[in-house]
Amino acid sequence: MKLIIQIPCYNEEETLEGTLAALPTRIPGVDVVETLIIDDGSEDGTADAARRGGATYLLRFPVHLGLARAFSAGLDTALKLGADVIVNTDADNQYPGAAIPALIAPILRGDVEMVIGDRAPHQLAHFGPVKRALQWVGSWVVRQLSGTSVPDAASGFRAFSRRAALKLNVFTRFTYTLETIIQAGKKHIAIGHVPVPTNPDTRPSRLFQSVAMYLRRSGSTLVRIYSLYEPLRVFWGLGAIAILAGLGIGFRFVVSYLGGGSAGHVQSLILAAVLLIIGFQTMLIGLVADLIGGNRSLLEDTLFRVRELELRLGEGPDVVRLAAPEPGRAEGRRSPA
Repeated sequence: MKLIIQIPCYNEEETLEGTLAALPTRIPGVDVVETLIIDDGSEDGTADAARRGGATYLLRFPVHLGLARAFSAGLDTALKLGADVIVNTDADNQYPGAAIPALIAPILRGDVEMVIGDRAPHQLAHFGPVKRALQWVGSWVVRQLSGTSVPDAASGFRAFSRRAALKLNVFTRFTYTLETIIQAGKKHIAIGHVPVPTNPDTRPSRLFQSVAMYLRRSGSTLVRIYSLYEPLRVFWGLGAIAILAGLGIGFRFVVSYLGGGSAGHVQSLILAAVLLIIGFQTMLIGLVADLIGGNRSLLEDTLFRVRELELRLGEGPDVVRLAAPEPGRAEGRRSPA
């Protein structure tokens, strides 16, 4: 059983060594523990910090691609490195490494294929009232859209089985947290959650510059991903709203016409006709999108099989090995850089 802990990084020279030092080197039920640093175009000495901290592998991007792309590339690389379980954590040491055994335990038992670390954000002292409320509302919305019971949808501390990692595809560029939960629900990937503590903040979040920006981009991500997997519901819902509005305005015109005052309400008749046409066209778009969605499902299944075949053929990842294996490696000891 091989565990790879991946850490997406962007200008994390100051915190990365401490994060690596806190990671466990021995975990019951795991034979090999390795670390993978994804350097997302950092402009500081993040790569050097990875070497000093004893990371096993380093994957570097020449330019900054964003957290979602770094996360996705990390999953793909970890799979090519032979990972049976993949843990994703943050470089700022927000999540204690000592919690990793509890995080992966449900996967090792075979209960689930994906685990989310629940920070209980409504109880975090460094979260203000507004942020706590937004975290709660956001997680509730994700639960409704995904059909899961994840209480902390924004948590980046999560574990994946090999099969779950193979089936996930990240489309957005902003953040993977919300999208992967919705995908897990729609692809019937068994998902669970465990309570995890958090360390004190070492720096402000770099993912977004303001709450308004986070809400805008997270909202667009939710709409896009839900529409991708449930196009018929989305477009038929929008079409139904337009049709109901058209019928209501048309009814108003009929009442006016029967009352002898139709001459002054011709605009209502025109508006009703336009809304009805838009509604029916939106529903037709939903049918087409649903057919395209069926084709997308077939393509995702094909991609899943292709990725499995690539792994069987032993295609190596484009990473730099920082730490060479030692004679006790199979027991989960990490070699120094």
